[in-house]
Amino acid sequence: MAQCVEVVRTLKSVHPESAAIDIDELPGEGHRIRLSGAWRNNSLGTLLQNNGRLVPLDGTGPVEIDLSAVSEMDMAGAWLVRRFVAAREKAGGGVKVTGGTPAVRELLRVLPEDVKHPPPPPPKGPLFQRIFAPVGKVIVNLWLDIVAMMFVLGSAVHGAQTKLGRGSGISPASVVTQMDHMGVRAVPIIMLMSFLIGAIIAQQGAFQLRYFGAEIFVVDLVGILQLREIGVLLTAIMIAGRSGSAITAEIGSMKMREEIDALKVIGLNPIGVLVFPRLVALTVVLPLLTIIANFSALYGASVVAWTYSGITFDVFTTRLHDAIDYSTVASGMIKAPFMALIIGIVSAVEGMKVGGSAESLGRHVTAAVVKSIFVVILVDALFAIFYSAIDF
Repeated sequence: MAQCVEVVRTLKSVHPESAAIDIDELPGEGHRIRLSGAWRNNSLGTLLQNNGRLVPLDGTGPVEIDLSAVSEMDMAGAWLVRRFVAAREKAGGGVKVTGGTPAVRELLRVLPEDVKHPPPPPPKGPLFQRIFAPVGKVIVNLWLDIVAMMFVLGSAVHGAQTKLGRGSGISPASVVTQMDHMGVRAVPIIMLMSFLIGAIIAQQGAFQLRYFGAEIFVVDLVGILQLREIGVLLTAIMIAGRSGSAITAEIGSMKMREEIDALKVIGLNPIGVLVFPRLVALTVVLPLLTIIANFSALYGASVVAWTYSGITFDVFTTRLHDAIDYSTVASGMIKAPFMALIIGIVSAVEGMKVGGSAESLGRHVTAAVVKSIFVVILVDALFAIFYSAIDF
């Protein structure tokens, strides 16, 4: 005991601003532990060398802890004192805490006696359950997503009808604003991407067809491929990554700030107010962006065909008229509204799933982009099968 007292007094003399302890013997075989200094996390390093024990006192005699000389105390210092008090009381010894500011005393009072360890993990189930349980969860989540998408689509239409019934109508300003964000501002990137895609297809096609002396057929290749498949598909993928993520982020941020709950409180349908203008804007701008993408890709292909193969613009245009017809253009444009609805609905559903953390927002934005692109490609494949079945 004498060695312990000497150590703590030495510590106090070396670093007077750090936490220090003095131990005095009281009449009746008790002890008084006088704490002094700043009991903060950055000044408790030396005291914690004893496995986190406050003082190495043995026995169950009465102990008084005097906090009168403590200048300040944070959670780390209070936890050290509280754990010592709990250990002494559990061993059957009496502990009395005196002195200290009301804030320090309240901090000691509200702290728990010990750390509550998390429950042990549940035992592993049988091999059959471990294999098929994740598959079942995926199927259930897929079904819930489909139900949520149908709910969002129905609620958007119902919300629009409700506003029309009130005589206010759908706000043209919100639709035009979304069209500007999703369509007009996306024109440069869509044009650049489509120009490069058309140029690449033409260059690779001309390079391969040159061996057969059929470079003129590169016009057929680019025209049919771009107008039927590549134009609408890549435009939809770009819009899913650009506008779909924006829809999820906007709705998710509103969900985090409880703005959607506020709309419900004032009697508005949040899906009709927030989702419907975005669905209308996407349905309008995606076909228009597809047309722009098709023209840009064909122009890029014509430039490359003239550069690599000497096919002039007049020859390119004439051959393009012979290679494509109305069905070629229509088969691609019919897909655009469906893909626009898919992107908007999937993004809105993921936005409604956002919780109260930034991590949840980022996770659902990523999920919205991935799911939108996957469903868009799936729908494009289904359209291709349908067109083949009806010979369109």
